[in-house]
This record gives sequence, structure tokens and C-alpha cells, in this order.
Amino acid sequence: MKNLKYFFQFIIIYIFFLFCKILGYKKSSDFGSFIGKFFGPLFRSKKIITKNLKLAYPKISNNEIDIITNNMWKNYGRILSDYVFIKDFRKLNLDNYIKLENEEIIKKIKSFDKPVVFISGHFNNFELLAMKIEMLGINLSAIYRPLNNFFLNKIMMNIRTKYICKSQIPKGLSGLKKSLNFFKNGSSLALMIDQRVSEGESVNFFNHKALTTTIPAQFVKKFKCLIVPVYIERVDKYYFKVKIDEPLKFDEKLSVNQITQELNNWLEKKINHNPSQWIWTHNRWK
Repeated sequence: MKNLKYFFQFIIIYIFFLFCKILGYKKSSDFGSFIGKFFGPLFRSKKIITKNLKLAYPKISNNEIDIITNNMWKNYGRILSDYVFIKDFRKLNLDNYIKLENEEIIKKIKSFDKPVVFISGHFNNFELLAMKIEMLGINLSAIYRPLNNFFLNKIMMNIRTKYICKSQIPKGLSGLKKSLNFFKNGSSLALMIDQRVSEGESVNFFNHKALTTTIPAQFVKKFKCLIVPVYIERVDKYYFKVKIDEPLKFDEKLSVNQITQELNNWLEKKINHNPSQWIWTHNRWK
């Protein structure tokens, strides 16, 4: 039964992608926004979103919850339509739609001739972050979470390895071992730090304990490497602003938990900057 469900989901997404291809980038983005707002709530429980928002912002009003939720779903739909044009973002003039701030930091990192760990969260179209970093000449490996739907996962992996980041590492213990090997051989690492992971540590996130990945902190302790936070924001519907933050160098006396907490603090600030561009559907504080 589950396989049949996955197959129908695959067919629906495939038809959506074909339709977007016909419409072109801007029209498909607007269509995706409509689809996201209309159909998104049918697939994910509003209770989880509302619970998450109230945990993060105890004084939030119901009206503010509705505004953030609606904008999040519209943004979700735009992200889905973006995947059709990832190839164009990589190879054609759609690269003009991505404005990069602090490119000089990337140049500085390249001059170090040592790998770093890039971190971010599920802000807007986070896939474009790894793509942009790799396009700037960084030898990069990206940790990803495979989709439950194996039909869709094949499509996504094809897009990711061809146009986003050639070196893709599945999350988990085996992925961690691969990450270590790649890193030792000079490949920088990129990963999202905002998903709940069973093998993580319980660390404060919006003043509530949440299981958080400790991979960046472990790499800091093992390799004394720099952590480079990266943020992406959608601007005026169709455009993106990518900001490379100054690399973070941690005191070697800090524990894995303390480093992880500092990274969660950075994540909170970025979410607060534009809450509707973060994905609130994950059961983050489960």
C-alpha cells in the first residue's frame, strides 16, 4: 500500500514538473506558490506547525501564526517549482537571480587550502547554497537526507548530483564515515543543522531542548576546522540572496555540546530574521 501511495505521489509531482517546464521560471514559481498554499495543509498537520511556532514564540497571536504558515506554504510551493530549473540556475542566465554577499570570504577560504564545514538550515531553496559554493570553486561534499519516497528520491538524486553538488553523502553512521574520509582528503562539508536526529545531543533551541546534530562540533574537535554559516533568503518572489557569514573559530576548550549550542544560537537568529522562510513542518521538538 505504501509503495502505491509513493507511486501516485511520484506521478503527481512529475506532472507538476512538466507543467512548470512549459510555464517557464516566473510563471511556474507563481503557480507553485498557489499549489503550496492550497495543497500544503492537506499533507502536513497544522497542529505540528502551530505547536512549533508557539514553542518558538510563546507570545505569538493566532493571526501571526496564520500569516507565517500561509507564507511558508507559498514559499514551499515555489521551492518545489524551482527544482525544474536547477539546471538553468547552474548553466544558464538564471544565475543572475542569485545575489551573493561576502564572496571574498569564499576566496579567503580557498587560500587556506584546508577544508571547512559549511552549515545552514532549511531556509528557502537551501539546495542553491551547495550549488553556489561548488560553483565558486570549493571542493565540496553535501550531507543529505534521502526522501522516504524512493521514486521521487531517484529524481532528486539525479538533480543533486548533476547540478547541485556532485558529491552527495546520505545521513547516518555510514555517511559520517564517508564524510570523515572526504574531509581528510581535502573536501569541505556542507550540512543542515536544523533537523531532529536520533543520534544527536539534546541542546537548547528556542529555549526548549531539541535533538541536534553534533557533526560540525565533532569536526571542530577532531580537525580544529572552521565553521562557515551560510544563509539564503528569497527576495521579491523570484530572486535569492545568499550570505556567507564570517568563519567561526571555536576555542578548543569548548565541549561538543557548547559548540553545538553556539550553532543553534546562530540558527535561531536567522529564523527570527524571516520566520516564514524556514520550514516549520518538521517535528523539531518531539
